[in-house]
Amino acid sequence: MVGTKEGPLFKIERSENRIERLVPRSFSELGFRERAHLQEWLANKPDALGEELLVIQKEFAGFSDTSERLDLLAVDKQGSLVIIENKLDDTGRDVTWQALKYASYCARLTRDDIRDVFQSYLDRYSPGTKAEELLCTFLDEEEYQEIVLNKGVTQRIMLVAANFRKEVTSTVLWLSSFKLRVQCFKVTPFSQGEELFLTIDQIIPTKDAEDFMIGLAVKAQNEVEDVEAEKARHALRREFWTILLSNMNAKSVLFRSISPVTKNWLGIGAGSRGIIFNFVVTKQVARVEVYIDLGHGGLNEQLFDALKLEARAIEEDFEEDLIWERLPGRRACRIKAERSANIFDREQWPMMIEYMTNAMIRLDRTFRNRLSAEGAKLPNPPASVDADVAHLGSSGPGSEV
Repeated sequence: MVGTKEGPLFKIERSENRIERLVPRSFSELGFRERAHLQEWLANKPDALGEELLVIQKEFAGFSDTSERLDLLAVDKQGSLVIIENKLDDTGRDVTWQALKYASYCARLTRDDIRDVFQSYLDRYSPGTKAEELLCTFLDEEEYQEIVLNKGVTQRIMLVAANFRKEVTSTVLWLSSFKLRVQCFKVTPFSQGEELFLTIDQIIPTKDAEDFMIGLAVKAQNEVEDVEAEKARHALRREFWTILLSNMNAKSVLFRSISPVTKNWLGIGAGSRGIIFNFVVTKQVARVEVYIDLGHGGLNEQLFDALKLEARAIEEDFEEDLIWERLPGRRACRIKAERSANIFDREQWPMMIEYMTNAMIRLDRTFRNRLSAEGAKLPNPPASVDADVAHLGSSGPGSEV
């Protein structure tokens, strides 16, 4: 026989060298029922769903505070639970919600819970068989204690029906974007005379596209997580800068015109074109810096070199060793003082804020007049550049250039 997922199915008649079209039928007109037939077929031949599965229970009702029953419960080769919901000629509107409820119920099952569920199934249908032994054999483990079952949020859902409503397929596709693995299998009975045939086709995601869709789901979920993490980082930084500015403004007027931001740096003009005094915080350091971006690399380096000639006197005035970063070939030069710190550790905030505010006051006192004097000696840049805007470029104050 040959066929396609949506196309007709034909039987090959070898003797006549012909093909004969098979007639698609509905389960109801053939007298088949969901539990008595479709469920039994899959329970006894679970690999019809395209992979090796170990069915561990039928009509599972082991949920507290509810009398609901899921059709089939299985384990896949990775030890994940697979919830299999069967419908005959139509899925109905609520099958996805029903399956999601069952998956949430099953998420709490431990390894021993699963063993006991399976053992009760075997006691009924295969007396004398041990669940632990079958689980070990299926999962290729020597010892039951080595088996990993139902780890984390790995539960899967398989929906099996002759017809899927649009509201069901659209919901399944949307759920897939959250890395929840839901598969839809279309089952179609055919007849030719007294002979009956059945096709089981995975339609969502199609087998060819499954790996691709899983990859897209992982990417989409990672992007959602990244956005949420960035929101949390923004809120935390804004809170940190609010506290730092309050502390700073109690000691100096230098930053009184500046508001808290969500970036990892906060700056103020140093009184000379293209020079910024910055606070910078990362997961590694708490820093204050003189950021030199005159719009032309040669001028940056010329000013930096002039200051570096006075390094000993500058560091004595600053009362701390400085890190001098000429950064040849980059858009800016930097002179900084920093300490190991982590902005995401709130317990370190008092130490960071105390150091940074005091260091910024010393930085302003040490550099402001020197920058003005040395900057006055420089020629204008070859091209007009608004350095106060230019310093926001890709190699800005918060970057580790």
